[in-house]
Amino acid sequence: MEFVLVGSLVVLLGLALVQLVLALHVRNTLTSSAYEGARHAAQADRSLVDGEARAESLAADALGGLKVEAAASEGMAGGAAVVTIEVSAPLPVVGVWGPGTLRVEARAFDEDVP
Repeated sequence: MEFVLVGSLVVLLGLALVQLVLALHVRNTLTSSAYEGARHAAQADRSLVDGEARAESLAADALGGLKVEAAASEGMAGGAAVVTIEVSAPLPVVGVWGPGTLRVEARAFDEDVP
């Protein structure tokens, strides 16, 4: 009887740990993809659409089929022109608890501005 109680607790903790690792993997992958997309869009010979496509492609390839969306914008930060890429994807959660969508953003200095 004790083994069943302790064993089920250990299995539950193991599954929770796997879920945490999966969520962190998705977040880190989206962050990396957003940064690469922003860097790509900020290059002098590239556009915002190129950065969006790059970020979506990297994230979709790495996450194996999750629906990934990216949005790009230009702005100013500290007096410098920057390109911002926001990437969002569903956060795979076991059960019905947890956030529905995970959003991250990254910025890069725009090289088009003299």
